[in-house]
Amino acid sequence: MVPLGTAALGVREEGESGGTGMRGFWRERSQAAKLDLYMRVVLYVMPWLFAVGILAPLAQELVRGPDAVALARGLVALSVAQCAVAMHTIHHGLAHYVDGAPAPRRSAALALALGGVSAGLLLTLQAIGGIGDGTVMLQLLPYALLTPAMSTFMLSTLRRLVLGTVVAAALVAGAMVATGAEPPLAVSAAVVVFFVGLFALATTRSTAWFMAMIWELDRSRDVSARLAVAEERLRFGRDMHDVMGRNLAVIALKSELAVRLARRGRPEAADQMAEVQRIAQESQREVRELVRGYRDADLSAELEGARGVLSAAGIDCLMDREPLGDGLPSGVQSALGWVVREATTNVLRHGDARSCTVRLTSDGGRAVLVVENDGAEGGPAPGTPGSGLAGLRERLTAVGGTLRAGPAGDGRFRLTAEVPLAQEALVQNARGQGVQAQGVRAPEAPGMRLQETRTPGARAQEAPAPGAPARGALR
Repeated sequence: MVPLGTAALGVREEGESGGTGMRGFWRERSQAAKLDLYMRVVLYVMPWLFAVGILAPLAQELVRGPDAVALARGLVALSVAQCAVAMHTIHHGLAHYVDGAPAPRRSAALALALGGVSAGLLLTLQAIGGIGDGTVMLQLLPYALLTPAMSTFMLSTLRRLVLGTVVAAALVAGAMVATGAEPPLAVSAAVVVFFVGLFALATTRSTAWFMAMIWELDRSRDVSARLAVAEERLRFGRDMHDVMGRNLAVIALKSELAVRLARRGRPEAADQMAEVQRIAQESQREVRELVRGYRDADLSAELEGARGVLSAAGIDCLMDREPLGDGLPSGVQSALGWVVREATTNVLRHGDARSCTVRLTSDGGRAVLVVENDGAEGGPAPGTPGSGLAGLRERLTAVGGTLRAGPAGDGRFRLTAEVPLAQEALVQNARGQGVQAQGVRAPEAPGMRLQETRTPGARAQEAPAPGAPARGALR
């Protein structure tokens, strides 16, 4: 639940150290982006590890002859070239597999060609006796083929990849037999090629699939949030239509009828306008009830809803609640329910929390609600408080409560709401917020109509003065 701002996003301010900038580079990323970056770095580093790995057996087992040394140097140079091509191919291959970008066919073909040349150099070294017995060749063969396999295993279907691995194994085995190798050694080389294909499937292809699933789930989460907002808007519009549609249609018909009767000088016009007034007042009452139903939040329902929403988003939610929620005054429940709702929304939108704790306790005649999560990436930007927190402060002020929100240390963000439980304090605060005027008494319950002051023996005015609101008008 981190307010938006440069500090929350982890942007390094001018004058800060480079270390802070590196932390911000990592912290400003979402969980999906962090995992994506980690997997990409692993895939980019692995080919270079293979290039380094080929040096040890090659240096130990190489027969120091002029031809063997030249072939070994060429093999090392090809390994470095394969790594450089793999960086480009893996980057664009991930974009192709995850985002549907064009496939890097040319660089993939170049990677396969380099892999074939590397395998040819190994076979030549084996044929001229430059690397001792055949076991050394079997040790070096995976280093020569893993990099091109990683470069190409994101660009085709599984069936074609398996078929290509079989063809590569057959070609390597046939080439070894053609160069005078024993059949068992050729079969072992084919098994090594199969192992290379299996390793590429288990690393490169599965990593690309996992990254695609992560981003798909991230997009689904965003779409679900948008659909929830749209569904709530539709529900409000449907309820408003059901409440006001029929009444407004009746008001329009009766007003038209009253106009026609008035033009004819018929006394029934006044009866029709009185009916219009009654329907309008009834519509006003229904709209107030509808709005009150949307504005009032049930604390127990909001707590359970927060648990379900956070759990669905993969956030561990711990509810520490004393058995006092249902016994709170309705105004307190509504205010704290809105705090829970807004806090849950902020946890989902503004942070990358893995756990969230909600505590509802009673402390010295006050209900205390604490919502704390570990998704804080920085403090709130000074002077830019969020509109959601400002709205919560207004709701809590109306019932004499207070709201505190800010970092709690160790990457945690804490929101604390306190509301007095004394009914007298609530009443006094409500009276202090109201406007006392002659002829109008402070409403004691939501939806009460204003009452006019009447002089003894005088008849109340049926119509308001010009420019003044009608009695019972919606404010």
